[in-house]
Amino acid sequence: MSESPIKLEKVVATFYENLEKGKITAKRCKKCGAVEFPPVYACNTCGNWDMEWIEISGKAKLHSMVMPAPLSMKPEYKALGKFCYGDVEIEEGAHLNAVVRGVSKKKRREILEGKGLPVNVHASIYQRDGYKTVVFDLDEDQ
Repeated sequence: MSESPIKLEKVVATFYENLEKGKITAKRCKKCGAVEFPPVYACNTCGNWDMEWIEISGKAKLHSMVMPAPLSMKPEYKALGKFCYGDVEIEEGAHLNAVVRGVSKKKRREILEGKGLPVNVHASIYQRDGYKTVVFDLDEDQ
């Protein structure tokens, strides 16, 4: 990973270093087993500080969809194609607000009028300007 002009906290630096290696990682609490994604220093479930790095499966469910509006649309997101923002639950249990690619207004309507939510999505590593991050993609069968 190239030298960042911003000093990253260790937990964030490790997360991004793992993305550079092609691994999407989270932290798991050694006391209660809760998974934190994106990773944090302490468990949000029990407050324990003894956490371990794990690689996540990438499988997830999309529970809600919000289409981007002109005011919430970042210019760098144009390269993503059609997408929505949504509540994503990874297979390991953590919930997060995420970008989900493959969702147009038409696709959103098809999903909501069809079998409805939740629908299957999967995590992908996405190259942004100067660093990698995680986005989710709508599964093909949706």
